[in-house]
Amino acid sequence: MRGHGFSAREQPTWMERIMARNARKIATPAEAKNLRNPRQQQTTEMTAEADEHFVEHCGICHGIDGRGETVIGRNLYPKVPDMGAADTQQLSDGEVYYIISNGVRLTGMPAWGAEDKPEAIWDLVSLAGDPEKETGETSSPKEEPKPKHTHTHTH
Repeated sequence: MRGHGFSAREQPTWMERIMARNARKIATPAEAKNLRNPRQQQTTEMTAEADEHFVEHCGICHGIDGRGETVIGRNLYPKVPDMGAADTQQLSDGEVYYIISNGVRLTGMPAWGAEDKPEAIWDLVSLAGDPEKETGETSSPKEEPKPKHTHTHTH
């Protein structure tokens, strides 16, 4: 047992890392794994909107490069997952869609399904995919965004 209780400041033990990964698996229904992204064919405009959305709404925790190296990302417990890490990239499109839409209890991942349209979430799923998987090329780091808000949320 730890002497400091359940502080988010400490690095998780190997057991806690396994439990956090399993919590994500348990939180996602098996049928979500089989959901297919109906918006896989992304236009330049769709990609630009998804990128802007990610930077404005997801970047505060995940970082604009998706690695989770932000003040919030480093200090959440469990830590924000690195979007490029193998265990994250192994998630199916349906699993990522479900996680974004419904969040994951006992983590910092909120549910966005009531705020964002399904199309916007699927576009984020397309953006979250590893470009190396599709093209064999590595992506360059994202530049700092220029503030602009063009999409809307449903309420």
